Amino acid sequence: MQITASLVKELRERTGAGMMDCKKALQDANGDIDVAIEEMRKSGAAKAAKKAGRIAAEGIITIKQDGNNVIILEINCETDFVAKDENFLAFANNVIESIAKQTPSNVDELMTLDISGQSIEEANQQLIAKIGEKITIRRFENFSLSGQIGTYLHGSRIGVIVELDGGDETLAKDIAMHIAASKPVCVSEDQVPQDMLDKEKEIFTAQAEESGKPAEIIEKMVTGRINKFLKEITLLGQPFVKDPDQTVEKLLKSANASVKSFLRYEVGEGIEKRTDNFAEEVMAQAKGD
Repeated sequence: MQITASLVKELRERTGAGMMDCKKALQDANGDIDVAIEEMRKSGAAKAAKKAGRIAAEGIITIKQDGNNVIILEINCETDFVAKDENFLAFANNVIESIAKQTPSNVDELMTLDISGQSIEEANQQLIAKIGEKITIRRFENFSLSGQIGTYLHGSRIGVIVELDGGDETLAKDIAMHIAASKPVCVSEDQVPQDMLDKEKEIFTAQAEESGKPAEIIEKMVTGRINKFLKEITLLGQPFVKDPDQTVEKLLKSANASVKSFLRYEVGEGIEKRTDNFAEEVMAQAKGD
């Protein structure tokens, strides 16, 4: 029987499982969707799907460098305990190796890649069923860089890649470490998003107006606060973490170097973490949710 896209879609909607899992289950069940669901429940795929609505904001950042090629990857789970699990870490390693070898352009494409005779999506679902937590491959970047490359991992929660024009390996590593600690938005003031600048200026103006001072004084106050804000959020304006008496800009100039680009990943950033009521959590466990 031909397995149509609409049939796969229906099974995905009914189980919450991945596309590849649904397609395979339908093929094994000769297109019988009820049989497919039953077999998925037996194999654990339905168990994995049941966890799809949970929030996975823990996990790891991992980096792989091979010459001028650098990959950074974030994989999420629900607890920091699982983030240290050897099965979880082995899966993450296999995923980043697959990215290096098969160069997918996005996560959707990555999920279809082969890993030990099955798709990464299938391996992911099996890991969920085995470990008992939601696990998601959230994002990755695969760079081919031409400058001096620096990478830094703060444990497994923060990862940074920086590319310098000039400088050496030690300087690049120091800048990457600084970025991990100080979390700059961009390299220089001219790269600050205009909407961010406008929003801060609006806030500073409202705060200054409460002082009741003349307009020209308020303008000077706002200008001063904006300048301070720009130094805080730009890499070049920040005090260097290893030597706060000099800025990163001064450090780079002394080495006749400049920052071409950087990328900073932090586990779970931007993911809204849910705080469950303890009594409700106990009831949920008692009900087997």
